[in-house]
Amino acid sequence: MRIRLVQGLALLSTGALAGAFGYGAANLVPTFDAVPLEMRLSFHARLMEMNGITMQGAMALSALSAATLAVMTRGTARRLAGGAGLLALASFLITRLGNVPINGRIKQWAATSAPPDHAEILARWEAFNYARTAAAFAAFALLIALSLSRRHTAAHSHEHP
Repeated sequence: MRIRLVQGLALLSTGALAGAFGYGAANLVPTFDAVPLEMRLSFHARLMEMNGITMQGAMALSALSAATLAVMTRGTARRLAGGAGLLALASFLITRLGNVPINGRIKQWAATSAPPDHAEILARWEAFNYARTAAAFAAFALLIALSLSRRHTAAHSHEHP
């Protein structure tokens, strides 16, 4: 029963993470590109303030629940859950090391003005955004594969029904 609860939490958290990043990549980024730069910078800065806690929390919960599931299972289930945990961790690291420093610059630009090379820096932010989105979707896909696997039964875990 505990494995199913942890698996459900891992699916829920990675699904929410992939959905949030997917929405951003499919809707917010193209909208950012379609509005005047000053509007984009102002909105982007405020949005990232709001996302700071919720998205990092979702990434942490995704990584921890998938890693916990990997510890609780064996064989293919362990490899799938472990891979999902590493991908969720990758989305966190991409965000912290790639997007967050650029978000700080965007916040400064919103208060002052963007530098001449702003388009290149914003394109780099978008590349990091697509990379973390792909990592989150891959983590979710691995957990879906695990949950659909007929081989993932109590016999492959430390826990018996």
